[in-house]
Amino acid sequence: MFRLIWFVSIHIRYFMRRVMPTNIVLDKIRTRSGLKWGVPTMLLAIPYLYAASLLTVIIQDGGPGWLNIFVLIALWSALKMLWIGPISLVLLVRVRL
Repeated sequence: MFRLIWFVSIHIRYFMRRVMPTNIVLDKIRTRSGLKWGVPTMLLAIPYLYAASLLTVIIQDGGPGWLNIFVLIALWSALKMLWIGPISLVLLVRVRL
């Protein structure tokens, strides 16, 4: 059973790493030429937060409970977009020095 859970989690992580738009954007920003786009990328958190709030309203109005997974994914993606701004600024200053 533990092996099955481990196997499934590896494949879910691989899928999320390769397909999710936020991970693709973060990989582009972490390059030397992409560091300048870190702060504007923080604005991408707004649609993710809106989607999470919209899904929360749908769930509270009697929607299916499995939508909570998408709420968590949207919130996690929004947090990633919010954190890349300050991190990219620190990395950009470090590269410039």
